[in-house]
Formats: sequence, C-alpha cells, structure tokens
Amino acid sequence: MVKLLVGLLKGAVIGGGVGYGAVALHDATGFSNAWLTMGLIGALVGLFVGRPLWALLRDKNQTNIIAILKAAFGFGVGCGLYAIVAKAWGPEPGTLMIAGYDAIYWPPILGAAIGGVYGGFVELDDSIGDDGSKKKAAADSTGPVKKAPQK
Repeated sequence: MVKLLVGLLKGAVIGGGVGYGAVALHDATGFSNAWLTMGLIGALVGLFVGRPLWALLRDKNQTNIIAILKAAFGFGVGCGLYAIVAKAWGPEPGTLMIAGYDAIYWPPILGAAIGGVYGGFVELDDSIGDDGSKKKAAADSTGPVKKAPQK
C-alpha cells in the first residue's frame, strides 16, 4: 500500500511539473500539443518511477531494455488516458473552473492525474516479488543445509 502511494506521489509530481512546463511553453511560444505532453508525462514516469533508469544501469543482472519498454509503454498510456478524458468522457469545457482555469483540461492538473495513475501502477508492478526474494536468494546462496542424522 505504501508503494502505491509513493508511486502515485512520484507520478503526480512528474506529471504536474511537465504539465506546468507545457503551460509555460505555450505562454512563451504559442505551441501546445496535449497529446505530446501527456505522452511525455507517461514516458518520464516510466523512466523514473519504480526501479528508475539509473538503478537499472548499475545493476549487472538487469537489462536496460526494461526502462526503455516502460517509457515506450508509458507514452502510450499517457496518450490513452488523455484520450479517455478528452474524447470518451469529454466533459464540457468550463465544467470545473478554478481560479480562471479549466481544471479538467489544464495540463498541470490533468498531467498530475495521469502521471499519478501510471506512477502508482509502475511502482506497484516493480514492488511485486520484492518481499522475500532477496531473503530467499541470500538463504539459497549459503549452500546446502545439512540435516541431522536420524536415529
């Protein structure tokens, strides 16, 4: 449960930061693309949440392709979750206005929500099997256990 909350928080922070960067880019240059923004949020969450990229690079037993696959899948998840919100659900613009911003479609809020959902999933997925696998591996590496002779 704690891993889920940690992943949700990490994903929300990444999503909110990238969403705010998208707003700043739009204000500075006029460029905005929600699909690209949400896909980038998913990709960055895939790289940095769960077992982050640098942990996979240092571990000789892991391959680097895991981080690349999580990022590529995350791009699709980010675009897919945006499609669900914008196209399938499609609430009317102006449904939830907070401080002059449409909260449902404003990139920092929507990005934090999408990043949090995918971050929670990735963190939970990476934590499965971590409970006893290291203890079991340490016990197995000590060698065979001799049994006491039976009388």
